[in-house]
Order: sequence, then structure tokens, then C-alpha cells
Amino acid sequence: MRSVASFDKRKGLLNVIVETPKGSRNKFKFDERLECFKLSKVLPAGSAFPFDFGFLPQTAAPDGDPLDVVILMDEQAFPGCLVPARLVGIIRAEQGSNGRRVRNDRLIAVAAAESNYEKLRTHRDIDARLLSEYEHFFVSYHSIKGKKYRVRSIKGPRSAMQVLKKAQQQFRNQGE
Repeated sequence: MRSVASFDKRKGLLNVIVETPKGSRNKFKFDERLECFKLSKVLPAGSAFPFDFGFLPQTAAPDGDPLDVVILMDEQAFPGCLVPARLVGIIRAEQGSNGRRVRNDRLIAVAAAESNYEKLRTHRDIDARLLSEYEHFFVSYHSIKGKKYRVRSIKGPRSAMQVLKKAQQQFRNQGE
């Protein structure tokens, strides 16, 4: 995915690569070394991703992985699909186990081709109950792995863009 930029400056859109589609119990992860998607885990019965979940290529988050992105759209995509998306916010969070904590934020974006979410411009435009469900999903998802996930705050697109720029710089620094 090194040939795909994380952000299209001309269009002002993220280039999100879907790893796990909405409604899936299967968690997929892109393997850089193998250059393919592989099954990373299966969620327990009754659990499923409530949104498409992906990453931004050419970024490096504090946890060492590319930045994670929650993509809001009605129909699911598929692993490997590039979804141009508008940045609307960020879930600022940390995760940890055995007393070690690391930042693990999730950008929130709306698919550019989406019609039902097209009026969302910031995290404040998202239904509060829906945001709460996303938080609960991440807390539950990590607790299954024996980790704690704590949401620190939910911020808008400006804060999200700052995190994106920092992750792009971190990626460039790794290549040097």
C-alpha cells in the first residue's frame, strides 16, 4: 500500500483502505510483508463490526500500526477497497495491558460517495447514541483480548487532521 497516499490534497479526502467490513465478525489485517489481507481474529458470536474499519496508508500511529479509521456509510465495502472519505472527527483513546498504555486513536470519516451521511461535517453532527455504541464496541473488542481501552475524548476534524499530519511525519521518519 506504499503507492497510495493517505490524503488527497486536491480533493481534500482521505484514502482509507478497508480492512474489515461492517457487519463482519472476521477481523482482517493487511500484512505488509505478504502484501495481502489475512484473517487476524474472529469475534465471539453476537459481536460484529458496526462500521467499516480501515487504515490510512503511509501513516504510523503511536502503536506502530497505520492510523485506524472508522468509515461511516450505509453499505459495507470489502477488504482492500479504497474508500475516499471526508474526515469528521477522532476518537482519542489509549489502550494497554500489564500497566503499559499506548495511544490508539480512531479517525472518524464519512465515505465521499455516501448519501445518508453527506451532511455530517463534524463529530457533533453524529448521533450521540451512535458514538456511544462505537465507544462501547472498542472497549468490548479490546477487553476480549485482555486489554483495556479507554476513550479520552471525541474531537472534531481539526484535531483529527493534527493527528493525521503527525502520523504522516512519523511514517516518513521511519523510512529515513
